[in-house]
Amino acid sequence: MKDLTPPKDILDPIEVASRDEIEALQLDRLRWSLRHAYDNSPFYRERFDAAGVHPGDLTSLADLAKFPFTTKQDLRDTYPFGMFAVPRDRVARVHASSGTTGKPTVVGYTQKDIDTWADLVARSIRASGGRSGDIAHIAYGYGLFTGGLGAHYGAERLGCTVVPVSGGMTERQVTLITDFKPRIIMVTPSYMLSILDEFRRQGLDPKQSSLEVGIFGAEPWTNSMRSEIEEAFDMHAVDIYGLSEVMGPGVANECVETKDGLHIWEDHFYPEVIDPETGEVLPDGELGELVFTTLTKEGLPMVRYRTRDLTRLHPGTARSMRRMEKVTGRSDDMIILRGVNVFPTQIEEQILKCRGLAPHFQIELTRKDRMDAMIVHGEALESHAAQDARDAQARELAHHIKSVVGVSASIEVHDPGGVARSEGKAKRVIDNRGA
Repeated sequence: MKDLTPPKDILDPIEVASRDEIEALQLDRLRWSLRHAYDNSPFYRERFDAAGVHPGDLTSLADLAKFPFTTKQDLRDTYPFGMFAVPRDRVARVHASSGTTGKPTVVGYTQKDIDTWADLVARSIRASGGRSGDIAHIAYGYGLFTGGLGAHYGAERLGCTVVPVSGGMTERQVTLITDFKPRIIMVTPSYMLSILDEFRRQGLDPKQSSLEVGIFGAEPWTNSMRSEIEEAFDMHAVDIYGLSEVMGPGVANECVETKDGLHIWEDHFYPEVIDPETGEVLPDGELGELVFTTLTKEGLPMVRYRTRDLTRLHPGTARSMRRMEKVTGRSDDMIILRGVNVFPTQIEEQILKCRGLAPHFQIELTRKDRMDAMIVHGEALESHAAQDARDAQARELAHHIKSVVGVSASIEVHDPGGVARSEGKAKRVIDNRGA
């Protein structure tokens, strides 16, 4: 793979500023953000007053811990526009979650918010190795989901030629990659695996494609999956992080020259890591739940938003801004199986150890006679499609899961193509325990 380290002279100065400069800017912007939320959002005024805090109480960054948390439920309770901090006619765009587990969470952006978003996604693409003039193939879903339009505006801001394919129509995705020869692809990692399958189905060598940079986000993925994609395509696979409540993609991004965690764009987002049970702020380096406060958002400021993503904070390396470890689990997607905490990414790690299994899987949870059980549905590669080979792969995977994760699981290895493919965010867990 090529060395894609960017020249220092193309970076935003704040990316390589001193920590003192970054923290002084954060304090100034944090004071503005708390005041903006308090003065313009009835929700935050009521929440701050109930907690007995006022924006003027913030005299240092550490004082943020005095302020109350915001949760996804708050957005649902104020649906649709109750948390906006500007008049509705100043909202240039809204996005929303799918609402599959309740009312959708609706977020709003002023034009200034959209401009900031585009700037930060452009910064993220550049950190990933993208450059002005590149062709960017965007296979994130467009619409209310923030992935497609967030990536689109950022790529245009950087000066890329954008191919707005959206998700689905995998055969066409491969045709366009082959014909248009994009250098960058932005897509969920699980759907990139579907694109890889289609390359192979068409008899095409993915290593011969034009792709040099893959920017993957919207779902947790492991370094094992990174290796799988990088080896298959001979390209760099880089992690982008974001969530619609805070902005969308582009809150943090790996730097291609190090790939050692995601640099949080701390000039716009202030991160904390807390104990998920007590809410106590943890020191850098300790594992906990990631919390963000927005520093520049007008339409929907977020104060201490609990992301449910589990990670650690570390000092900067390629940039001065702090890094968050790759998110490999969420406190709300953790499976508790007979007293053992299990994350889907742990199962993925074990599947990728089995040379006869494809990287596609689903976890089914069932309950019989008051006992919870886990069934892992995998699929065989063509080279291991015979029944005896599939049985051997099932035994190997069950052994890895028991030895490493610490739970017993039933394994069902299906025919090649037998596990449902993702065309967006992968649905890894099907919980039938309440059926």
